[in-house]
Amino acid sequence: MNKDIVMIANQYDRIDGKSAYKSVIKQLTLGTPTLEINKNMKIAAQIWKETANGKLEISTELPIHQVLDLMIFLSRALLYFREAYRLPLLYDPEKPTVERIGVQGGVLPVAVCTENPNINEDIQRFSQALNDLGELTGERLRVLSRILEEMEYC
Repeated sequence: MNKDIVMIANQYDRIDGKSAYKSVIKQLTLGTPTLEINKNMKIAAQIWKETANGKLEISTELPIHQVLDLMIFLSRALLYFREAYRLPLLYDPEKPTVERIGVQGGVLPVAVCTENPNINEDIQRFSQALNDLGELTGERLRVLSRILEEMEYC
């Protein structure tokens, strides 16, 4: 099981947000890809779940650039929702684009999904959920910020 793993974070189930101590996600790892669909990646981030028979198996495997892209996307969304309360619907239906972030010679367009027929209700619930999770996300963002500073990216 561990032959391609280089870094491991065991006992993730103890800190998995609101699922802490009852999460099926048991560990996070970094290593060379193990799933056949990801064989062309150099490094993968892996999420391991415990199966019904007590064994661990990879649930999700992402190339590290996609993990970083998700963090960029999430961070921009969190920043957006800090000020979204100023808009009556939490977004402007005429201008749903939040930002176009330059990455790898292209752009990562971040926008409110106006194609969602229930966007007005869903965005309200989403915003409330972000508020409810503020303590969990805030702590993790502070840790991430500290590490990025140590790496001299900030």
